[in-house]
Amino acid sequence: MGRISGLVPSRFLTLLAHLVVVITLFWSRDTNIQACLPLRFTPEEYQKQDTQLVIALAVTLGLFAVELTGFLSGVSMFNSTQSLISIAAHCSASVSLSFFIFERWECTTYWYIFAFCSALPAVTEMALLVAVFGLKKKPF
Repeated sequence: MGRISGLVPSRFLTLLAHLVVVITLFWSRDTNIQACLPLRFTPEEYQKQDTQLVIALAVTLGLFAVELTGFLSGVSMFNSTQSLISIAAHCSASVSLSFFIFERWECTTYWYIFAFCSALPAVTEMALLVAVFGLKKKPF
């Protein structure tokens, strides 16, 4: 039980670290959008890239809501497999998105980070939520 209980705070902290980096990216997305565009760009091109990045970040926040719901409701809090997936994904996302912000990576890179570090743990969390609430299985 000591092993599993050590995963709970780690998972919570990596979730929050990823959330803080995503919120920071909302504030500083201007430089990343300019990195996605050619040297000379039109306002329409800028607006299109900005809209795409805002949508991606909004979907990421929605997936956070799903994960935090499952975690804080206790459905997946003590599930060691889900905790390890979540810790690895959100820790990777925190580091990757920090580089994304500071190194001004291309906007398409965000979608790779999103797929592996936000969508994957959210999908497994949704599967656990369906198993517990829909199929009435035990949470752990």
